[in-house]
Amino acid sequence: MNWSVVKESLPILTKGAILTIELTAGAVTIGLLIGLFMALARLSKHKLVRAGAIAYVDFFRGTPLLIQIFLVFFGIPALLQWKTMPDNYEYIAGVLAMGLNSGAYIAEIFRAGIQSIDRGQSEAARSLGMTQVQAMRYVILPQAFKRAIPPLGNEFIALLKDSSLLSIIAIQELFYTGKIIVGRTFQPVPMYLAVAFYYLVMTQLIAQWVAYMERRLGKNDIR
Repeated sequence: MNWSVVKESLPILTKGAILTIELTAGAVTIGLLIGLFMALARLSKHKLVRAGAIAYVDFFRGTPLLIQIFLVFFGIPALLQWKTMPDNYEYIAGVLAMGLNSGAYIAEIFRAGIQSIDRGQSEAARSLGMTQVQAMRYVILPQAFKRAIPPLGNEFIALLKDSSLLSIIAIQELFYTGKIIVGRTFQPVPMYLAVAFYYLVMTQLIAQWVAYMERRLGKNDIR
């Protein structure tokens, strides 16, 4: 095993890690927006709205992310009848697929957080003259978000690791970069250990940030 390959490959591995973070950040943003909307839809009194949200969550939680990536990557051009792929389309498709998948899990996290808030707080807000929307926005959601931080952190970590699946559509994120280097150097053990170390560092940073946010919001509650 030639460990010098790792040292020589650090710049390109770092570039792949940065792209991994960017892809995850984009997917998280999409997932948060979809997740909040779907959580509220699942709690809706309208049967059709609730049924649609349940169908969305069940589909994206019940099917593999790899299949969802293929469906988005090949499905959008087929539906729009594109003759040629736009530049960097694989990145758009990859982020969208991960965001749609994450949105289903985040929807359940937000739903659980909202339902964990005592119903009396909503009734108290309504008695003060707030509308149902205002009560949800100013009273329920802020508290639900605080309680949702730990599971959201776990979801972000899982999403970052799952971004390695985007290598299947030739996105040069961290894992795909390592795979290319292995094909060139024939040093799989040192290179994949280096890739694993990068993932470990990134996931630990997210875990530390989540812990910091928990402590900070906990102090605000005490005050």
